[in-house]
Amino acid sequence: MNPVRSAIPIAVAAVLTVPNLAAAQHAAALGDLMTAFVQPRHIKLGLAGNQHNWPYAAYELDQLRETLKDVAEILPKYRDLSIPDMITKTVNEPLAAVDRAIKAEDSKQFAAAYGQLTAACNACHQSYDRAVIVIQPPIGAAFPDQAFRPVQK
Repeated sequence: MNPVRSAIPIAVAAVLTVPNLAAAQHAAALGDLMTAFVQPRHIKLGLAGNQHNWPYAAYELDQLRETLKDVAEILPKYRDLSIPDMITKTVNEPLAAVDRAIKAEDSKQFAAAYGQLTAACNACHQSYDRAVIVIQPPIGAAFPDQAFRPVQK
């Protein structure tokens, strides 16, 4: 198992372990998971695709899928929302479209699919009283220590 992925359940378990804190932290836990683990993957995927770094974009797409799966396992229910169902209904098809674009190494197709993925994230936020959280394609590198250009061979 990826060391970073194994840290996710440990970090969240620490927050949710104390029963009295669990109810208070429930809403915060989803936001924390999304901000700490999902959002960086979305950003890196966008940056890699913008640079036409298809191998790295494929890697980040896989990481994003795994992270969403982890979130669904860690916090399967938020309010009346089934997190696994929400993921299936909102982002599975856009993720598949991004995958097709990466495999085709098609920058226009990638931009459209990534836009659909971003729109799906925002639609979910709007449907669950989080419309103030607006996701957009990255406009700058949030990871200044990482190169997103393809490796020249």
